[in-house]
Amino acid sequence: MRFGWGFAAVAAFGLAACASTTLRDSWADPAARAEPFRKVLVVSVGGGIAQRRIFEDALVARLGASGVAGAQGYLFLPEGKATEGEMDAAVAKAGADGLMLVHFRGVRTETEVRATMVPGMIGSGWGPGWYGWYGGFHAMPEVVQTRIATVETSLFDVRTKRLAWTGVTETFDPSSFRKEAGALADVIVAGIAAHGLVPKGRS
Repeated sequence: MRFGWGFAAVAAFGLAACASTTLRDSWADPAARAEPFRKVLVVSVGGGIAQRRIFEDALVARLGASGVAGAQGYLFLPEGKATEGEMDAAVAKAGADGLMLVHFRGVRTETEVRATMVPGMIGSGWGPGWYGWYGGFHAMPEVVQTRIATVETSLFDVRTKRLAWTGVTETFDPSSFRKEAGALADVIVAGIAAHGLVPKGRS
């Protein structure tokens, strides 16, 4: 935001310029899986139909690049909430040894107030020399709002139905889900690769 030299604005409102995705929390059970997964069925929950399909496509592609075959849940499951029996049947039909459940937890907005030094009139004017320049700046409140999309991902060994890995990712200021899906998939696959759940050298 621009500020004039002869007056001060009351406040500045900003929004972060670009999106970034981070793995906020994760947990893995080293006893749940002794070898990398061969094929993973990806099932997303929450959000719209288009959002779920876009992300399942992106995650399957990223898994494939890491040496793990992937299958989209929408190819094997009906829309809406699936029963335990339908999930078991989908896993068997896909020939998967892993099941990845992705929950879209929603988007929240966080607000932060910062102090920003801006130029403006102090007293009767600038004054002489460097002192006038130094004294011509004062603190102004800047309100920054950040949108954060949260996704929780859980990866199960289908033979034992034990949880092998789970993680929570946060995407800051997503512009659109289609644009952010690839980066989000990268972070998730990197998270499971760190625990030896994809073939070595392929993450």
